[in-house]
Amino acid sequence: MSVIDIDQIRRCVRCGACRAVCPSFEVLGWETFNTRGRMILIGKILDEVDGSWALDSLGTCTTCALCSQMCPAGVTPSKVVEDARRILASRKITGSWQIELRDRISSTGNSLGETGRRHNWLSMLGADASPAVKADQVYFAGCMASYRYPETAARTFGILRRFGVSILPSERCCGSPLLRTGLDASGCMEENLRQMNEMDVDVVITGCAGCYTTLKNDYGLKVMSVAEFLASRVSELEIGPMDFTVTYHDPCHLGRVNGIFDQPRRVIREICDLEEMRRSRELARCCGGGGGVRAGYRKVSLEIARRRLADAPPEAKYIVTACPMCVRNLNEAGGHGRVIDLVDLVAMACRR
Repeated sequence: MSVIDIDQIRRCVRCGACRAVCPSFEVLGWETFNTRGRMILIGKILDEVDGSWALDSLGTCTTCALCSQMCPAGVTPSKVVEDARRILASRKITGSWQIELRDRISSTGNSLGETGRRHNWLSMLGADASPAVKADQVYFAGCMASYRYPETAARTFGILRRFGVSILPSERCCGSPLLRTGLDASGCMEENLRQMNEMDVDVVITGCAGCYTTLKNDYGLKVMSVAEFLASRVSELEIGPMDFTVTYHDPCHLGRVNGIFDQPRRVIREICDLEEMRRSRELARCCGGGGGVRAGYRKVSLEIARRRLADAPPEAKYIVTACPMCVRNLNEAGGHGRVIDLVDLVAMACRR
């Protein structure tokens, strides 16, 4: 049975600071769909054996952690929500979309249910598909880049392999979609860890914000985001300046949760002008794709994304981000290809 930190619920003073920033509440408008309402419901879940009535309330939380950022009492509601989801799942209270997600990952090793080879994008590089037997650093592409943005995955690894970075022989989903929605991710985690241990991996490099926070905070590994890696090697990338302006969208689980703000901006400023979004860094709005909301509540997810797009300055040619889920959700909500990955911007500027 999962455990909720009761002290977190007791410390919540129901002040409503979180209510003012909750992205799903902005869309849905009901008290049960904001952080304060969820904390009240979670307290009631602990006193019952059911809790099915809280499924939609908890399911629409993107785990963006804006509420944690704003909480004057130092509560981390997004963590409490994840724990409450695990309690419901342990009582076999889940949405059909959660079961479908679990089954897709179990049967195919990825959250999208794709049956093709995960590293097919290697063919774009003319690279040997066999990874190194031993490697200090490996690139963890993630499900979304591997199957929806293979060009970005190839461009990323094309840069990383110059510096001796390899890949896992049989990467599986990191387990983030399962962990964030209260489900068991042990199978994915054990298989990825087995391969990393056999390769003597010291650092994992990933371009996905969800993979980053999971590999770092749930696996307990040394993890570097692609944005950090690029910033540390920017003088070696042979990039030239470009004459346009972009803006940068901070992925929640890269920026607010893990504090990666300056590195992607450093890379962007080496290439072109940067104009910030109306809300950025710690206060950046969520893209709406995280926490399972896109999988279970697609309309809510896309409306959150539309509101985020409205924060972009009109002079920005592109909205650059560092997470493929953000790229996908924002583009499908009206970005129309204007939202790109940081690696794609680097590729535009590369002289070779």
